[in-house]
Amino acid sequence: MLSSISARVHVYEIRPRKDRRGFDLISHALPFGRLWYAEPNAASNAINYAKFRSRSHHAVIRVYDEAGNMIETHEHAGEFKEW
Repeated sequence: MLSSISARVHVYEIRPRKDRRGFDLISHALPFGRLWYAEPNAASNAINYAKFRSRSHHAVIRVYDEAGNMIETHEHAGEFKEW
């Protein structure tokens, strides 16, 4: 499922739920491994949360369709600067 690109890169997957009730945001960087989004803008809210959560790390966000095909990729450069 998730590949380990590097310990410094957060990798996120956004996948539609099998019960068709929203999307799951999945990552090793999340405290519980997965979050469920069910509101009308669920996919874009999951992308925005992943970007916010990785504001100090480089992040790769992959969005998948119901067939398991990757349909979007977002890369987010961490904004945290060392002193």
